[in-house]
Amino acid sequence: MTPYNLVNLSALMGMEAIALTDHNSCMNCGAAMRAGAEAGITVIPGMELCTSEEVHVVCLFEELKAAEEFSDYVLSTMPPIKNRPEIFGTQLIMDETDKVLGSQDILLTAASGISIGSVEKLVDGYGGVCYPAHIDRSSYSVISNLGMITEEMGFEVAEVSPMGNVDDLIEKHPILGRMKILTSSDAHRLDALPPANLSLHTDNNIKSIIRHLKNR
Repeated sequence: MTPYNLVNLSALMGMEAIALTDHNSCMNCGAAMRAGAEAGITVIPGMELCTSEEVHVVCLFEELKAAEEFSDYVLSTMPPIKNRPEIFGTQLIMDETDKVLGSQDILLTAASGISIGSVEKLVDGYGGVCYPAHIDRSSYSVISNLGMITEEMGFEVAEVSPMGNVDDLIEKHPILGRMKILTSSDAHRLDALPPANLSLHTDNNIKSIIRHLKNR
């Protein structure tokens, strides 16, 4: 997964909009957005935040600057664990042509210091929207880790993986019946990108997509 390859393969597969959500970082979002402008595809800057409870939360932003500022804040809450490239791979920072500009030495797969109870208001303060990721999965999801999703968490949206059973989830957790349910690829490799078969009924620009998810 590199910015140029991700964006251009997504365009070839017929996608009109994608979100780049690296673990605990927005450092490659600018490169992907510039590649998207060249390829004619909307790229939403984002992050898959790992909360202090080790729950994955998708965070999407209207503005790149806000995404990068949020990324800096998240990094400031991370434990000072050094990445081990021989195990986890090098955490590369690239430009829009996939030229390597540098790397991040702090391990980005660790949990941040941001709690599930504070993340929604925090992200909203940066002009973004967030929602719990792949809530049907047996690890790193709000339901698997905490056993519940509550109104106090403040989420308007939840994400289910492509194989998730939405009706079963709503039966067990009725609050989901009042929320928008999204399905995303959560692709970590180019060969995991699916065909363009999911849609949102809104204008194809970042601001409209974010505001649609926020019910505004």
